[in-house]
Formats: sequence, C-alpha cells, structure tokens
Amino acid sequence: MGVSLTKGQNVVLHQDGTPLADVTIGLGWDARPTAGGDFDLDASAIVCGPDHKVISDEHFIFYNNLTSPDGAVRHTGDNLTGDGDGDDEQLLVDLDRLDAPDAKVSQVVFTVSIHDAERRDHSFGQVSDAFIRVVDNLTGREMCRYELSLDAAGETAMVFGALYRRNGEWKFRAIGQGYASGLAGIATDYGVNVG
Repeated sequence: MGVSLTKGQNVVLHQDGTPLADVTIGLGWDARPTAGGDFDLDASAIVCGPDHKVISDEHFIFYNNLTSPDGAVRHTGDNLTGDGDGDDEQLLVDLDRLDAPDAKVSQVVFTVSIHDAERRDHSFGQVSDAFIRVVDNLTGREMCRYELSLDAAGETAMVFGALYRRNGEWKFRAIGQGYASGLAGIATDYGVNVG
C-alpha cells in the first residue's frame, strides 16, 4: 500500500528512486445506502500548460473525449453506477510522453462530477468512500491514495488531485476542492470552452 495523503499533501512519484513512466489514476466511490437511486459520477482530466490552463479543448479528457491528442492521457470509459469494489473509473497517463520536449505540459488535473446532479438533487454529501489513487503500471503497486472527507457535502463536482512536474520530477498532489457549479464550473476555471 502506498502513501495515504491528506488534503494539500503531495508525493514524488518514483519506484526505488526510478521515476515512473506509466501510471493509472483510479477513482472510486459508493452511494450512501440512505441516498437512494444510482449515482453516476464522471471522472475527467484536464491537461494544462505552464499557465495552468487547458492546452486546448481537446486536452479535456472525459466520457465524450477519451484520449488527449498525443495519446498521453486516456480515459478507459464511463461507469454509470459506481457498483463494485475498487476503481469505478480510470485514466491512464503516459508520463514519458508528457515529458516530451514539445508537450508543454505542467500538470494534469483530475476531477469527478456528479452527472445530472441538479435534476437528481445529488451532491457529494450522498457519496461515501470516494478516493483517488495512483498506481504504477509496471508493478501494479499503489503509490498513493487520497480519500475524500465529507467537507464537500453540498458540492456537485470536485478537483480530486493533480499530477504535476516540479524540478524534473512528477508529483501528485491531493487537492479536494469542491465546486457547487458542477463540471462546467471546473472546466471554465481551467479555460475549457464549455459553450
């Protein structure tokens, strides 16, 4: 088991001193038994440049755009219910490809939003056991995990965490920033054209 992070903490991603090349970002959640009905949470990634804004609209990776233009970030598909143990949705990240000289990537931000939250009257307060984790694809080892607390009860979208490059090393930061404005609010903050 890897490092258990708290909000705001970060960790360098390496295995025995060797930088990781490929990682899986796993996200999971369960609906509280008292919430009633299925919860459709959607994971997404925003690939950002040095200005911390999305590089292009095609660098917003979600269920309708599963792969970044360079193939470095790939969404494995939408889970409509969150049923089952383990990861409910995954994003695969090729860190070597993000390190390419022409990539201009400073960070990849990972979000989760509740689909149709306003109409269904859903919020993160009705979700339990929500987490994000980073897994080394070479060894299958979980490098770190951040479990969301209940301090975002009224929010409908969340920036869970981010992979970012600092001094030539990839790190992961646990963010846990909630949005009452849904995925559109997050996308707008990061410069994605949601019109």
